[in-house]
Amino acid sequence: MIGFLIGKLHAKQPPLLLVNVNGVGYEVEAPMSTFYALGAEGSDVTLLTHMHVREDAMLLFGFATEHERALFKELIKVNGVGAKMALAILSSMSVQDFVFAVDAANSAGLTKIPGVGKKTADRLVIEMRDRLKNWALMFAANGKPLSLVSQGASVAPIQTLGQVQRSAINALESLGYKTAQAESMIGDIDAEGLTLEALIKKALQAVKV
Repeated sequence: MIGFLIGKLHAKQPPLLLVNVNGVGYEVEAPMSTFYALGAEGSDVTLLTHMHVREDAMLLFGFATEHERALFKELIKVNGVGAKMALAILSSMSVQDFVFAVDAANSAGLTKIPGVGKKTADRLVIEMRDRLKNWALMFAANGKPLSLVSQGASVAPIQTLGQVQRSAINALESLGYKTAQAESMIGDIDAEGLTLEALIKKALQAVKV
């Protein structure tokens, strides 16, 4: 199994990363929370990873913090929650906010995450409340996830404004949002001067969970 990657960030296009590790390019899927922590292409990167083996594919997922990876592993244990939905959850809210939502049995708030219906939200609360009880206590005591990725400085966008908006819409669609909804979310934001990651972050922050 691959536990972590240390290398150069060769390319990033949410939800995919391409990491160059000693000349070998690893394709990694990551939540938006991890993308926000990354520097520019060509920068050094360290990612915690989880290898997901299916009958038809071997997928590698990357995370900026141990809490993100641990929550991802817990999420995919829940019946009806696959890797795509787990990434959507981690992209839509912080680990701490998810833990508090489950602890408070806020299934209505969880249904605002793309792909999470009422039955799935209820199942998340029922199956994960006890498992995340210690997490809730830790976060209530101001515990914070340990980040393994250095916060990168904002980088001036190298794409045209239209390209950034289209890429952001594609990223939201990959997280489970419908095309019309993704276009509306991006269309409501003044995207001038924003990087792709910053634009997606603003769009997701506008969705109150």
